[in-house]
Amino acid sequence: MAAAEAPLNVAIVGSGPSGFYAAGALLDRADLDVRVDMYERLATPWGLVRAGVAPDHPKIKSVSSVYAKIAAEESFRFFGNVDVGTDVTREELAERYDAVIYAVGTPTDRKLGIPGEELPGSVAAVDFVGWYNGHPDFADHTFDLNTSRAVVIGNGNVALDVARILCSPPDRLAATDIADHALDALRASGIKEVLVVGRRGPAQAAFTTPELKELPEFTESGVDIDPDQVAEVPDEDGLSRVAKRNLAVLRGYAEDAEAYGERHITMRFQRSPVEIRGNGKVEEIVLGHNELRVGEDGWVSAHDTGHRESVPTGLVLRAVGYRGLPIAGLPFDERRGVIPNERGKVEGAEREYVVGWIKRGPTGIIGTNKKDAVETVTRLLEDLADGSLRRHDRDGTLDIESWLAERQPELVTESGWQLIDQAERTAGEPAGRPRVKLCRTEALLDVALSRTRADA
Repeated sequence: MAAAEAPLNVAIVGSGPSGFYAAGALLDRADLDVRVDMYERLATPWGLVRAGVAPDHPKIKSVSSVYAKIAAEESFRFFGNVDVGTDVTREELAERYDAVIYAVGTPTDRKLGIPGEELPGSVAAVDFVGWYNGHPDFADHTFDLNTSRAVVIGNGNVALDVARILCSPPDRLAATDIADHALDALRASGIKEVLVVGRRGPAQAAFTTPELKELPEFTESGVDIDPDQVAEVPDEDGLSRVAKRNLAVLRGYAEDAEAYGERHITMRFQRSPVEIRGNGKVEEIVLGHNELRVGEDGWVSAHDTGHRESVPTGLVLRAVGYRGLPIAGLPFDERRGVIPNERGKVEGAEREYVVGWIKRGPTGIIGTNKKDAVETVTRLLEDLADGSLRRHDRDGTLDIESWLAERQPELVTESGWQLIDQAERTAGEPAGRPRVKLCRTEALLDVALSRTRADA
């Protein structure tokens, strides 16, 4: 079959929101005959929607219905439990597909870069989030919750998610799809306070207002805010609408006399971690106090005053951002932790593109990825139209699924994922839960491949 007559064959590596939106943008084109194969390292799709969104946010998770609709398209195939770079190479994908879109996200965390950061009890929020969401990479992690205070470093939604899960009544979490091992650990937790600290002021925090407003309801507790820290902020009239709304919520907490529950959240601003101390494990964190300065460009920056505060704690969680990892053979921006690209086209690559966080960095909400995906797909189709993206010549004999089954005998297709999905939902029904997650790869594969452990 001549290249011009064959369907456009596109591989998408990664099955999170950005990958599915890219698939949807391709499949929605009525003027385009396209086939999309999606590759996923795990046995399950949906990326952060399954393993990143907090379990007590089912409305956000409901976006998975959009992805299920895309996956049901006749021209779409899902290939799970395939590690691109191990089971198959990047070069092999480029040989078999007209274009390859990498939607691999930013799977690692940014470090604090302070003494004591590697002590046991100092952990990345991304690990903790993966653990309570049942991500197989983190299912066997353990976290010492036998401490009266945890400290979360960061002023974004991930920091709030972690703090909220640590402070929420276990019976409330029991109605969600939280991993059972996490629920058991949280029931036995000794944590009474979670201190959330940010280096700048309340007006510069990256929280979304709904996440701030829901804290008392979800934790059944008041929120501890120092009234002095929210009384006056620099250039308040010039703040964005989101910052003004956040500030109003925080001021409400500072004025409210609502009693603290069994576990509560404390928020302190203008604090930077300086050192983590302990004898073989985390025992305290040293915070530096900052003052805020407004530059000529209006940017508010934090400057160390030299004042230090020691806070006893047995658990420090850093939530100061995510970072991408390089893909062998593709350029990588070490400073930003992304793959350099022009509107999604990888710099210097012939047929490789990027979408989502690995393209632009860990910014925005789930919906942000839709516009981002459209931009990348638009660039891909422009390249196809002007000839800079050349289709492969096809002879009609290329059998991707057989090739993959040889490389990965435990290949999970869309039908295998459907078996996992149904098994988890069925397990959750008796307790009124949306699902009970299978958290280990072996258990997921047993269901997807319809095998028993005796056969495995």
